[in-house]
Amino acid sequence: MLWLPLTLSLSHEGREDANIDIGESFELRTMNPNLKLARPEILTLQPYVHAAWDHRYERMHANENPWRAAGDTSTLGLNVYPESPAEALHARLAELYGVDIKQVLAGRGSDEGIDLLIRSFCRAGLDSIIICPPTFGFYRVAAEVQGAGVIEVPLIRSATGFLLDVDAVLDACTVKVKLVFLCSPGNPPGNALHVDSMLALCRQLNGRALVVVDEAYIEFTGRPSFTTMLAQYPNLVVLRTLSKAYALAGARCGTTIADAEIISVLARVIPPYAIPTSTVESVLTATAPEQRERIQQQIQTLIAERSNLSEQLKQCKLVKHVFPSDANFLLVECVDADAVFNAAKSVGLVIRDQRKQPQCGNCLRITVGSPEQNRRLVQGIRAAEQSGHAA
Repeated sequence: MLWLPLTLSLSHEGREDANIDIGESFELRTMNPNLKLARPEILTLQPYVHAAWDHRYERMHANENPWRAAGDTSTLGLNVYPESPAEALHARLAELYGVDIKQVLAGRGSDEGIDLLIRSFCRAGLDSIIICPPTFGFYRVAAEVQGAGVIEVPLIRSATGFLLDVDAVLDACTVKVKLVFLCSPGNPPGNALHVDSMLALCRQLNGRALVVVDEAYIEFTGRPSFTTMLAQYPNLVVLRTLSKAYALAGARCGTTIADAEIISVLARVIPPYAIPTSTVESVLTATAPEQRERIQQQIQTLIAERSNLSEQLKQCKLVKHVFPSDANFLLVECVDADAVFNAAKSVGLVIRDQRKQPQCGNCLRITVGSPEQNRRLVQGIRAAEQSGHAA
């Protein structure tokens, strides 16, 4: 059991008796030994206190404009600050992901969750993270902005996908490493990492480092989320997003899910009013129970199109190898990557060049599109082959 000194300032909207004076200090009794990994100055940080509001009264306390902006059709009104924290949003996300509301923190995409974790747990110039390339590039960017070190433990490439090198991660995880980022399904590899490998890291790194499992594409796998493992592994953090399966990339809403005590640390760092009113209202509408059957149908359509597009690409002479995918995209190794990239452009499509990623020479990443887009892409590649670009 760990005792940590914290200084908290609490305020709850709509409750006259809920305010606690700024600066009130008390000892937080925690059962999670992984809180000792957090930056000490974050644990003692006095968070910003937003302007509390009793809904019985009209707002003249937050320096807001009393009139709505032109074109504002939101329910709450964009002229007033959104609720902070966005309780209705957090309740919906907790219900959607099957966890307790105290285990979730909404942010502006999964990117904000990554940034909050690194800022809260990594001291500049002292601490490090581990990443397993080829992987999502923002882990490195967020670490470098914070001044944290980045240790690379490459995935093991095989014909059936990219594999986690558990022993190498454990060997690299010195006392300076605070976070291990695992992207599953991986971006750009596409395949999901083996569950046993990830659980082995959670088990052996408990108390030594947080294991952050980025599940941006989990809906396309048919697998259960690692959120079902939170009770067994207090050092586990799961990142989820509504950008992919829920078609809300422009709304910018991601969720960090972890032990409630870890979430409480991150909540001290996130800026006030972080989630815009328009995002909250869009998410509540798009994730309503009556919308979920349609969403599941779209997911199944994309999975079927993924399989069909993979088979079509395998028959193309400009394509050397299509990696297995559990995501909504395919990593494709090309005979001539420039020819395939230009073939896509010739039919009005843009795909992602991944040749700068480790172990991805001559590889392109192709998002699974609509049936019409997928057909057009294959037609463009075959036309390029017929015009003499194939080897």
